[in-house]
Amino acid sequence: MSSPAPEPVDLLIEAGWVVPVEPRGAVLADHAVAVSGGRIVALAPSRDARSAFAPKESVSLPRHVLIPGLVNLHTHAAMALLRGHGDDRALADWLHHYIWPAEAALVDAEFVRVGTTLAAAEMLLGGITTCADMYFFPESAARAFRDAGMRAALGLIAVEFPTRYAADPEAYIAKGLATRDALRGEPRLSFCMAPHAPYTVGDRTFERLAILAEELDLPVHVHLHETADEVAKGEAEHGVRPIERLRRLGLVSPRLIAVHAVHLTDAEVELLAECGCSVAHCPSSNLKLASGFARVAAMLARGVNVGLGTDGAASNNRLDVLTEMRTAALLAKAVSGRAEALPAAEALAAATLGGARALGLDRRIGSILPGKEADLCAVALDAPGLSPCFDVVSHLVYACGREDVTHVWVAGELVVSERQALRVPLGTLENRTFLWQNALLEQHSPDT
Repeated sequence: MSSPAPEPVDLLIEAGWVVPVEPRGAVLADHAVAVSGGRIVALAPSRDARSAFAPKESVSLPRHVLIPGLVNLHTHAAMALLRGHGDDRALADWLHHYIWPAEAALVDAEFVRVGTTLAAAEMLLGGITTCADMYFFPESAARAFRDAGMRAALGLIAVEFPTRYAADPEAYIAKGLATRDALRGEPRLSFCMAPHAPYTVGDRTFERLAILAEELDLPVHVHLHETADEVAKGEAEHGVRPIERLRRLGLVSPRLIAVHAVHLTDAEVELLAECGCSVAHCPSSNLKLASGFARVAAMLARGVNVGLGTDGAASNNRLDVLTEMRTAALLAKAVSGRAEALPAAEALAAATLGGARALGLDRRIGSILPGKEADLCAVALDAPGLSPCFDVVSHLVYACGREDVTHVWVAGELVVSERQALRVPLGTLENRTFLWQNALLEQHSPDT
């Protein structure tokens, strides 16, 4: 009896190692991923895959590890144009005297388009295939992400104060919903309700967004308990700590993505766990703004879903989830006093499946499983600083950098090849970036 004919597929990627994330900690040596129609068809030993599939295109990466595309669970992408502006200042000073005045002077649809394109290029080159973005003019951001080939969960932002984008909470909500209606057919875009923070959003707006999130089946992406000062002032103004205020307003639910979540009591960690909430842990931003040390080990021990975020480039200053993995793992050990806290496999899961789960995308992305979309990242392990390699997952978290990312696919489409972003015109982008840099220098000074 003759053997069955090989199955036609679009793409076969063979790698020295595949780390599928599910099951946790698994490392598959000399394996291949078959892709067709943008989805993963199979994960099999390379020798078997060569005989089982007839690919239109084959990619051989014998010195690489293939992982799911990284998920940046919290960023303000367009703020890449404010990278380094107002550094080394406390959060309140940074916001009130540097960031908000600069935004008032400069931020419009074109600023967001250019800044988001810059951020998308940086993220893709570092293996980030999906981000949760929170900023003004989300339609401009959406088009920049789409053109770059990246997946994005767009935050429909709301605050109480006027900006160039909208005059009041009702206008923010209306414009956000219009953006969702216009772009909901884009396959790589999804949406979140994005009230900025308890100190910039009123009760009525929170209540409205809670209702809309339920009606539209959307996550709620909000800064929460970022600093001790925020918590203290919130309690003084409202009589309860911010997380309790949000609970009473109907926002503490499986939809909630609590960004930062640094200052939590045991009871508040338990509340997040009981309600099925997610946390976007942003360790580098927390360190740079001296916000504090999130109790990630305690959250994970209680079953809170944790993903990793970079925050914006103005408060990090890198959109680099590989760095966030390492920083998160090291901080968890120091804060908990346990070297075994947040082991490498757990950190990688937070950077991939944890973020996908928070966004409601875990059935589509976040791990390398048949049926999921082929969001994939290839990391080369051939640099001197990565030799020898006893544990691939350990290397990914503690030794690799974004410079080791060589290939990235989103929904099976190659968007980074040999460390080059294929859909972003970097030369033109650099010129436009300089124009906005000069505009900031000319139009805004914190001393004026």
